[in-house]
Amino acid sequence: MSGDVVICGAGRTPFGRMEASGRQLAVGAVNAALTDAGIPWSRVRAAFGGSDSAGLADTLVAQLGMTGLAFVNVKNGCATGGSALVSAVNAIRSGMADVALAVGFDKHPRGAFDPRPEDWGLGEEYGSDGLMVTTQFFGMKIRRYMHDHGISPRTLALVAEKAYRNGALTPEAWRRKPLSAAEILDSGMVNDPLTRYMFCSPGAGAAALVLCSPEVARTLDGPPVTLCSAVVRTRRFGSFEVFSPWLPAGEPTSVSRDASAAAFEQAGIAPADVDVRQLQDTESGAEVMHLAECGFCEDGEQERLIAAGATEIGGALPVNTDGGCIANGEPIGASGLRQVYEIVQQLRGRAGERQVPGGPRVGFTHVYGAPGVSACTVLSR
Repeated sequence: MSGDVVICGAGRTPFGRMEASGRQLAVGAVNAALTDAGIPWSRVRAAFGGSDSAGLADTLVAQLGMTGLAFVNVKNGCATGGSALVSAVNAIRSGMADVALAVGFDKHPRGAFDPRPEDWGLGEEYGSDGLMVTTQFFGMKIRRYMHDHGISPRTLALVAEKAYRNGALTPEAWRRKPLSAAEILDSGMVNDPLTRYMFCSPGAGAAALVLCSPEVARTLDGPPVTLCSAVVRTRRFGSFEVFSPWLPAGEPTSVSRDASAAAFEQAGIAPADVDVRQLQDTESGAEVMHLAECGFCEDGEQERLIAAGATEIGGALPVNTDGGCIANGEPIGASGLRQVYEIVQQLRGRAGERQVPGGPRVGFTHVYGAPGVSACTVLSR
């Protein structure tokens, strides 16, 4: 159990399209997290961070200060931020540092992501045949799930409708204009059953966290949040993944199920104990599936729960209170830490108009990405 690690500072930048470079955004997020913690950069003993396409995190010392600390670059797809966080946690657990930093940042060009087959261990024909287009994978995966578990297209639209509504309450979000379920359904089919406004967009942004030992936390003024667990898992045989869209006979495995179960076991906390949660929503179908894969409902219950408003800010299972990836966009390196930032604000009672009522005490975050990697955390106050 990693209850001996405290998040004492959290910072993020606005997400979207902007002139600043990814590295400039990262410096802004780090300085915001340090200010939130009340700790100078010179006090940080180890740092871990990365981006998918915006540069090397360790070069940030040129702007932050050349103190000689250990700064390790991390690159792990959508789990880059989560992997940086796990590394920072382990640095404190091991005694390597009593104050550590995790930072994730990115700046992607307009349009869909443009992965190269050779980077994923695939032949050139995989790209020339159009199989690197990720939207078709998401469409295939949710279409099968809808067939097996009775999920309707309207439920997908309601997920996106909530995302844009919550994004309108989040000052740093990219998509801040509410859209109705009807508008979302009519926005043009991309890959059946997913329409244009059901997807997130690649963008720019950064997020950072300052972690410390309980001894350091007691010397600080801010409200601490305990990081009860942080885990990363890769896929097992039998999972249906981006760039590996096939299945053997039998029940599919799920890296999200594996990662979330490990996070809850490590924390000694059950899904039923969670008051507010962040789930990967690259598109609407992902949030639907991840509700069940992370243990918050049974497969198929999402149809009823979402229609009843259970996943709204004031519902029984608040999900993606900041609008998630759909409203914030997805700068790959930053998304996982953006999720943790939001949970920290919720547990501190500082989320403003999007604050979950009743004083939430336990939060959960989950990211998932190609080619089958997931990172999850459990936090408490």
